[in-house]
Amino acid sequence: MNAMGGQKKLLIAASGTGGHLFPAIATAQQLPDTHIEWLGVPDRLETELVPKQYFLHTVRMGGVQSGFGLSTLKLLVRFVKSTVQVRRLLKQGGFQGVFTTGGYIAAPAIIAARSLGLPAIMHESNALPGKVTRWLSPWCTAVALGFAETAQRLPKARTSVVGTPVRSQFLAAALKNEPARLPDIDIPSDVPLIVVVGGSQGAVAVNQLVRATAPAWLAAGAWIVHITGASDAEADSFRHPHYIHRPFYNDMAALFRRANLAISRAGAGTLIELAITGTPSILIPYPFAAEDHQTYNAIAFSKAGAAQLHQQSALTAQKLQAIVADLLQSPEQLETMADAARRLSTTNSAEKMAHLIEQCLSA
Repeated sequence: MNAMGGQKKLLIAASGTGGHLFPAIATAQQLPDTHIEWLGVPDRLETELVPKQYFLHTVRMGGVQSGFGLSTLKLLVRFVKSTVQVRRLLKQGGFQGVFTTGGYIAAPAIIAARSLGLPAIMHESNALPGKVTRWLSPWCTAVALGFAETAQRLPKARTSVVGTPVRSQFLAAALKNEPARLPDIDIPSDVPLIVVVGGSQGAVAVNQLVRATAPAWLAAGAWIVHITGASDAEADSFRHPHYIHRPFYNDMAALFRRANLAISRAGAGTLIELAITGTPSILIPYPFAAEDHQTYNAIAFSKAGAAQLHQQSALTAQKLQAIVADLLQSPEQLETMADAARRLSTTNSAEKMAHLIEQCLSA
């Protein structure tokens, strides 16, 4: 696949989870006049999502280790090999630049691009930037941010706030004016709906809390849609006609729009989706996320009044039961939270990101 005529050629480095991949895909969709190829890692989510749309190159990379040992040496060797591979790819492929959404795949992409004098553009979706972002953002031509407060943590980078891009299908569905429709889930329109979601990896600890409290919410007249993820061995352990559990759900935009309240982890991708759909939420950050970055995301939403933040270590089934019951009995508070969530959304984030990339490639 060769770029045609004067068409710009961009390598996108995004790998691993939906939090890295979906913003990159959303941005790519806003660059129809740019020839795009992808850089990822074997056996990760990109091998399922990307080849349907873009040519996928892969290099073997691993995460940054804490401490120094044999595994660190192996990582350094792999990093050097990957950087050489990416540099060769950029040079032989005639690419004009690199766009990355962070994570460890970003390191060889940024260094290879800058060693060739090519622009490197990064997007950081989390309120607390990751290690790779902190280390390499000063090298980047431009660093786009999902949260305004992140700029304070990257004082040497050339930053701009664009929000976090979401998939065009999600955005289109979320901005519809008519009531949300769930054709495969028959839920009465006049009942309160609680949606529980743990992100692309699921959340077994949250799932257990929810199943323990579900009988009380159901007895109060609520319905529950519980997205358990694929790793919950106890997913079938609780049954009720008004409790629907699925490992995944394709139309999260419609589900969030229909929800009166969401209970969720605090990954940046999920939070921007909750903001766009104006969904009040209880956020339970994943306690083992790198550098506890989900807590920083949740703090931003909590300070804005869009969500309540509760640490997993402080939650019991009884506490969660009471928190949800209080919110469901206060529609005015839920509406206030919904308005605050909408104010945090940037519906044209993908267009802003694409425009920034085009500016850097044309400079």
